[in-house]
Amino acid sequence: MGHCPWISLRMPLRIEDYALIGDGHTAALVGRDGSIDWLCLPRFDSAACFAALLGTPEHGRWRIAPAGEVLATRRRYRPGTLVLETEFETAEGVVALVDCMPLRDGAADLVRVVEGRRGRVAMAMDLVLRFDYGSLVPWVHRASDGTLLAVCGPDQVALRTPAPIHGEDCRTVAEFSVAAGDSVPFHLVWTQSHLPPGPPVDIAAAIAETEHHWRDWLAGCRVAEASPHPEMLRRSLLTLKALTYAPTGGIAAAPTTSLPEALGGGRNWDYRLCWLRDAALTLRALVGAGHLGEAEAWRRWLLRTVAGTASQVQPLYGLAGERRTPEMILPWLPGYEGASPVRIGNDARGQVQHDVYGEVMDAFHAARHIGLQVDDQGRAVARAMLGHLARTWREPDEGIWEVRGPRRHFVHSKVMAWVAFDRAVRGAEEGALDGPVEAWRAERDAVHAEVCARGFDARRGCFTQSYGSDELDASLLRMPLVGFLPAEDPRIQGTVRAIEEGLTEDGLVLRYRPSAAIEGLHPEPEGAFLACTAWLGEVYVLQGRWAEAGAVFDRLVGIANDVGLLAEEYDPRARRQVGNFPQAFSHLGLVGLGMALARRPMREEAAE
Repeated sequence: MGHCPWISLRMPLRIEDYALIGDGHTAALVGRDGSIDWLCLPRFDSAACFAALLGTPEHGRWRIAPAGEVLATRRRYRPGTLVLETEFETAEGVVALVDCMPLRDGAADLVRVVEGRRGRVAMAMDLVLRFDYGSLVPWVHRASDGTLLAVCGPDQVALRTPAPIHGEDCRTVAEFSVAAGDSVPFHLVWTQSHLPPGPPVDIAAAIAETEHHWRDWLAGCRVAEASPHPEMLRRSLLTLKALTYAPTGGIAAAPTTSLPEALGGGRNWDYRLCWLRDAALTLRALVGAGHLGEAEAWRRWLLRTVAGTASQVQPLYGLAGERRTPEMILPWLPGYEGASPVRIGNDARGQVQHDVYGEVMDAFHAARHIGLQVDDQGRAVARAMLGHLARTWREPDEGIWEVRGPRRHFVHSKVMAWVAFDRAVRGAEEGALDGPVEAWRAERDAVHAEVCARGFDARRGCFTQSYGSDELDASLLRMPLVGFLPAEDPRIQGTVRAIEEGLTEDGLVLRYRPSAAIEGLHPEPEGAFLACTAWLGEVYVLQGRWAEAGAVFDRLVGIANDVGLLAEEYDPRARRQVGNFPQAFSHLGLVGLGMALARRPMREEAAE
């Protein structure tokens, strides 16, 4: 393999150099260099069999690319789908790599097809299967039909291809060439090791069926052509759908763990779980685009998941509603570009976050307005949650950013408690929810009065992160978005000005200024939070600042990578995306701002 140095040597890719493919159960990240560096099987939060994203190629990856020098790389999704095409240009010709995860039918399939486009190109394949996040080398052997089988504990992966594969140094490699018109398929399929290997598939038919599935789903999305960058909005909606765990309706915050919020830093968290907040906001975005089916699936997931006493509701759960998500460190993985530790699981499940009740009530309120039916079980869950919130909202919590310092009276948490009671009152007034409406109304008024009295700094003319603090927080931008106060209220205008002056860098918004006192961790500079940036744009819309809102949207679109994906944050100094990727929170922020801009009155546009 001396003539293929990339098999053992490789420069790390930037986060934005990856694209996403998925099947509604899990997802893979495919690099611009043709390497799949992250894949958990059989679901988003399973152990990874390709973990090079958080380590080296020896921790698992699958690369197919030209054996020689690549002069240019171009890639795209086939329109309206999650089928990815990467085209490599070399001195000898042009070849395309098509990557796809077909719809799940028992086994988990991953197909890759090398297509010759021009000339004849020498290719090389390097398959490094490492189970349990890169820590275990499987036993590999050939079945009687020539299928390559890799087995390790409960996991079994089969590889079928006509390419001449062979084993070398605990990896599977191949060298072959393709001419214009040639096609060389590769089929990787996962099953439990006590079952027969996954069956062969008709790869062309599987790709065609997968394309049809995604296009059919996207056709049901309402995206106004008057929206700025409508294709970017469609891509964001597809990404949000791809993060929905099809068997249960749970919505993952991201398909990755431990991609750092600060390059080289230690704030690296597992986002392959379902946060009530993130899922409710994602649901609201999908509902806004006309997808009631996702709302109904998530409603059923929620009712199953929070079954029990309201005091035991957690901020996050596993994708099937699992309550235990213990946080662990994987010491054998060095982390993305050395950002350690690498964590799996998330101990934020044990935090108190009052805002999740408001997010859930707001999502159901929005879904009900486009036709989601409310049943007796849903009403009972809502009443129980509201009763618990009435007893606890006056207490401090860890807040939307899940800080690991002392609990505080975070203003955003209180505002979202107001939202919960407000939506309950409105639901009762509309005949959709029964219960102690006068008590809910009294709690709503009490929250509002307390926030205005204790969360507002009259000297500075703005709301603050928590009662009695001097810190700013971008979550305050949601106050007018949820209707707590009008956008033209002087207190909101003052808060927006303070955030513009104190939390904005390079046209992007920071969550807050990190400090050990707030976070309970060593403070590290972090990137701008893309969802918060979108919230600022939405507030501009409410204030009639259309040009500024449009500029924010254009800035976010400009940060997206070449296939329209966004991480959690953006480092304006390094000019790189950072954080878990792709991030539902960022894409739903983009969708919200894009839909708000689509409602722009024609007379406003003509006035500029």
